[in-house]
Amino acid sequence: MVIDRGQRSAKKPVQQGCGEYPLEPTKINASTRFDFAGKNLTAYGGLLPVATLLEKLQFQQLVEETLTVKRETRAMPMYQVVLAMVRALYVGFSRLHHLRFLAREPMLMGILKVLRLPPQCTFWRFLASLHGSVAQQVLEVQRQMRQRVWEAAHVKLESVTLDTDTTVHTVYGNQMGARKSYNPKNRGKKSYQPILTFLAETKEYVGGELHNGDRPTGIQIARHVDGVIIALPRG
Repeated sequence: MVIDRGQRSAKKPVQQGCGEYPLEPTKINASTRFDFAGKNLTAYGGLLPVATLLEKLQFQQLVEETLTVKRETRAMPMYQVVLAMVRALYVGFSRLHHLRFLAREPMLMGILKVLRLPPQCTFWRFLASLHGSVAQQVLEVQRQMRQRVWEAAHVKLESVTLDTDTTVHTVYGNQMGARKSYNPKNRGKKSYQPILTFLAETKEYVGGELHNGDRPTGIQIARHVDGVIIALPRG
């Protein structure tokens, strides 16, 4: 009698998720317990400390009180849409079509309290419905969040150094506002030159504005710096 038996005795892999989708979303907030000794950690487990930080700083209350959005999506409330885009930036996804990779991420779904993310077109419609005044409101949210972080971290700087410079963004085509100007890497091609300002002491982004391909004048830089000074924390 011949017994055919496998020679390998490897252990079966542990299931990383359930076969059926839950009927209700998992709720994850600042009171959720966590540790760093688990064997089956999600790839985006670092979002939990970020969720705790934003909840302690009352980010939701600040967004709902500051931003004026007249047209909300049916899939998610306004704050959840903003929070989804902010969390995607934390993970490293800088484009809206990258959100499809997080459509059913358990950690993100638990933080947002939804079963799955809406399609990309929903986020585009939300951004297209915003008026020009919302840009200043977003800067105000950024200023107040920086103020709260500095107060929580006991950061007390008597003076700061503003690092203002332009960057070259090459475009391919006939985009409006593109110019042939200073472009050391792609000489002779059209580009934009957005103006960006950072804090030299903390490496924080303070303010920026879009700019065409022409070199900004001294008057434009002065106006930009005046707007950046307003965005600095008090004191």
